[in-house]
Amino acid sequence: MKIQWSLILALVFALITAVFAVINVEPVQVNLLFNSVHIPLILLILGSTLIGGIIVGSFGIYRGYRLQKEVKVLSVKLAQIQEATGYEFPENENLDAEQQPVEEDTSTPQA
Repeated sequence: MKIQWSLILALVFALITAVFAVINVEPVQVNLLFNSVHIPLILLILGSTLIGGIIVGSFGIYRGYRLQKEVKVLSVKLAQIQEATGYEFPENENLDAEQQPVEEDTSTPQA
């Protein structure tokens, strides 16, 4: 569900950016380090949005790669510990029962 909301928000952002870019079509002067150029503002807005998306996407890909690598290392360590100790994980039904919160008795206050 999180991916769907992310996609919807990305589409809404893209639509807002496109509308904003279309209403700003006048040429503007952009000062580069050694030169200045006149380009339409729509290209500047869309280009900046595209570069920002590429930067954010590359950070996301790098983070995913790093987490995947960490999961592999931890899986190997877990397998080594299981071999050394002989421990086996309980079945999934038992895990669900163990993870339920324990309710405390608050009916009688203690003095």
